[in-house]
Amino acid sequence: MDPLLERMGQIEQTRKVSKTVERIIYNLIFNYVKHMVYVMKVEKGPKFRYLFVNEMGLLYAGLSENAIGKTMEEVLPLDRYMEILKGYEEVLSTSESVTFSDQLKFPNGQMGFAESILTPVKNEKNEIKYIVAVTRDVTDLTVERNSLINAEQKYRSIVDHNLDGVFTVTLEGKILEVNPAGQKLSGYTKKQVSKRSFYDLLPEEDIQKFRELFNKTTTSGVAQESLDCRVIHSKGYFLTTQIKIVPIVINSEITGAYVMTRDISEQAENAETIKYMAFHDHLTGLYNRRALLNDLEEAIKKNKKKSGTFALLSIDLDRFKYLNDTLGHLAGDRILIQVAERLSEYSNKNVRVYRLGGDEYSILYVGDRRGATYLAQKILNLFSKSFYLNYQEYFISPSIGISMFPNDGKNAEMLIKNADEALFSVKERGKAHFQFYRTEMNSAVSHIVELETHLRKALAKKEFILYYQPQVDLASGQVNSFEALLRWNSKELGMISPNDFIPLAEDTGLIVPIGNWVIDTACKQISEWSSLGDRGIKIAINISPKQFLQPKLVETIKDSIEKYKIEPSLLEIEITEGAMQDTGETSPILKSLKELGVTISIDDFGTGYSSLNYIKQFPIDVLKIDQSFVRDVISNEKDAAITTTIIHLANSLGLEVVAEGIEEKEQAEFLMKANCHKGQGYLYSRPISAQDVEFNLFKSNHEIVIN
Repeated sequence: MDPLLERMGQIEQTRKVSKTVERIIYNLIFNYVKHMVYVMKVEKGPKFRYLFVNEMGLLYAGLSENAIGKTMEEVLPLDRYMEILKGYEEVLSTSESVTFSDQLKFPNGQMGFAESILTPVKNEKNEIKYIVAVTRDVTDLTVERNSLINAEQKYRSIVDHNLDGVFTVTLEGKILEVNPAGQKLSGYTKKQVSKRSFYDLLPEEDIQKFRELFNKTTTSGVAQESLDCRVIHSKGYFLTTQIKIVPIVINSEITGAYVMTRDISEQAENAETIKYMAFHDHLTGLYNRRALLNDLEEAIKKNKKKSGTFALLSIDLDRFKYLNDTLGHLAGDRILIQVAERLSEYSNKNVRVYRLGGDEYSILYVGDRRGATYLAQKILNLFSKSFYLNYQEYFISPSIGISMFPNDGKNAEMLIKNADEALFSVKERGKAHFQFYRTEMNSAVSHIVELETHLRKALAKKEFILYYQPQVDLASGQVNSFEALLRWNSKELGMISPNDFIPLAEDTGLIVPIGNWVIDTACKQISEWSSLGDRGIKIAINISPKQFLQPKLVETIKDSIEKYKIEPSLLEIEITEGAMQDTGETSPILKSLKELGVTISIDDFGTGYSSLNYIKQFPIDVLKIDQSFVRDVISNEKDAAITTTIIHLANSLGLEVVAEGIEEKEQAEFLMKANCHKGQGYLYSRPISAQDVEFNLFKSNHEIVIN
């Protein structure tokens, strides 16, 4: 074969292969490449003419095949053309590839993002004859990038605007970043603090606590928190901070941590103040009841382990209420402060002083019975010195009850209770001394507590009864008046002696509602007896000193008189001399009672601080001679003389005289000779029920005569 022909055949074959390859590449670009490919011819103007557009390019640009051979200006909308033109002109001016991004509307009608690379194709003269544009859909990438940007901005916003300091640190504790709040909290700028380790910001004694917290976070991957870690400010002072450590996790690996710090110095200071107020008395600064309970529990735990002992001293000031009422509460508070100061003189590691309220103090003494005795005696000696207030001298004595652990109680409640019972025993035995708790005290006080509980319910249960003791006319033996005497028949405890419940009613203030019941019941009884007979029967009732000073006493009596429509003079009000000492308070009350028309008598005359002056001043109708004089009137000349004098005094002032406690005929004869008007006592009759009075008074001759 001719070599030339063979060579030509080879060239032809190569040309065929080349065309095949070109066709394959063209087919790939046109049909399978998902990017948009545009080959643009550069013409004078400059103008850019479509020479080639693959299928994706036609689809996304919204072009038909007729666009090939036309310029961009002819094919594209003006606004779209002007946007793209800038990129092409930049290629011409720089002779370099240009990349730009823009938005376009996809065939599905949604807007998306596209990125185009414009590449120049030059001839042998280095002139740009063509520009190849490859555009790809970067919507997903753009959305993801924007999402990352947004997340970063949100993170920066949270960190930068966080009121807490946020330090970004490495696993070694080196500070990489700090937000503005962290700069303000530490006092360092971002540049200054980035050269430091977070450990440099901590006092030495807090480093170990922080390190343990930090290591726990970076090891477990769980955030940790501390409520009281201190940070050193750049100026050298300490800040109390709340710290939270959050791990930084990237691709499941902990690479560092965020240390979030909050300045709680002010709150910590407030918390200390609140804690102080919670455990200290606001008036004296001493520890209070809550502190006592806590300390007792602690002392019990400690002494249980080593079989130790300690004492609780319960202290009460004698007659402080009288001083407080007389001088006023402000002056009383100043005395309480002085008492606290004196007691605090003995405060040490074994002695702690408490004020529980009012004039009640307690002392916790760690030691034995002998030491407690010595301490109690020292306290009594301490009060032998007078107190000064507004240049006036006052003497106050304490009563002290003592309980010992563990003999008198193995818990706080029992120790306090038994110390109080010992104190109660001191008060009962004359005050101004000390006493240790004894077992028998418990039963006495328990009885009083039980009695008070039942007494408070007695009115509601209608357990009170009035009994009536006749007041006999000594000359005729006739009876036209009775003294009403209160009795309590408890459904649970039976009949209770007035000597037991009347003082308790006085102490608890229950005497006022009970006294009001007596007033109402007596008026009702007067009304009933008045309707049964042709003459009125007088009833005398006792008014306690506490009830006598009640602002509504006169109003209460008036309401009962009007309620039962009785003759006011048939109600006799008996008051003791003790209630009449303050003439300024007593006079208007007695005057108001007299204006109501009731009868007024002085009970137990001669036993109190008698004053002829108040007998003259006050509108009194009756004097009652106390039975202590009547009892020995026959055998004791002084009692006889006093009794005779009282009778003569009353007669000269036009007052009626009633003698109490007559038990012997000779006593009655003496009194009658002395011109005493009436007498009452067991010689004539015991106190009897209203039914017995009615049987004797209204079922017989409508008249009681006792000889």
